[in-house]
Amino acid sequence: MKEFLLVLLWMFIALLAMFAIYVIVMTISAYAVAPIEYTRDSSYYRFLLNLSLAMLFFVARINVETEGLENVPEGTRFLLVSNHRSKFDPMAAWVVFKKYNLGFISKEKNFHIPWFGRIIRKCCCLSIDRENPRNAIGTVDKAAELLKNDTVSVGVYPEGTRSFSGELLPFHNGMFKIAQKAGVPIVVTTIEGTENIRKNYIRRRTDVRLKVVDVISAEEVRESRGTAVLGARVRAAMKNSLEPTEVGDCDEIPYAI
Repeated sequence: MKEFLLVLLWMFIALLAMFAIYVIVMTISAYAVAPIEYTRDSSYYRFLLNLSLAMLFFVARINVETEGLENVPEGTRFLLVSNHRSKFDPMAAWVVFKKYNLGFISKEKNFHIPWFGRIIRKCCCLSIDRENPRNAIGTVDKAAELLKNDTVSVGVYPEGTRSFSGELLPFHNGMFKIAQKAGVPIVVTTIEGTENIRKNYIRRRTDVRLKVVDVISAEEVRESRGTAVLGARVRAAMKNSLEPTEVGDCDEIPYAI
């Protein structure tokens, strides 16, 4: 019995030592990042991001169920779009689409989160100024360049902010210009369940559902007559997935940036 307890003690000490090393490495790595936008994806910081998310999802008991991943185009970058319900949405997308090296467009506030904000900068995430349309257009151009240069795939939330009711908010159709300018496909997804993570955290498991509900080919994107057309198709696909009893209900007209 004493030997068993001794083994447990050493295991506990080893875990504490590993966690201490992790904290030191993360701190040094994070503060080595300059507060600028990067145009090259860092494999080292991408590894830190994936490792941290794997640990978080394990400890928080987050289970992500997926559907339709076989429809994601291979051998090309793409624009990933989704509905937005929680701060955990991009984290779930990073976990599911790990091999595609996603870089998200996010509000500036998220880049000031300790550790996390600096690490995602090195993973080619871009800040967007939602109050200044001219600056927002500049971010769209930068995102398109990342795609054209085969640096990362880009993730965006057309609603622009979280929907606390679960209903789709009006779209900022200007986000679809990224795919048009880069000439890449649009992968349309929906996510459900992330809004429950905060209240379930550690105490019980949270099931998250992420579905690929449509893929708009690069050719269809190029031939589209405007971002409103793309926005209407994306919105219809999302509504069909999130509200299956209201198929074809597209009365709300999305607006552009």
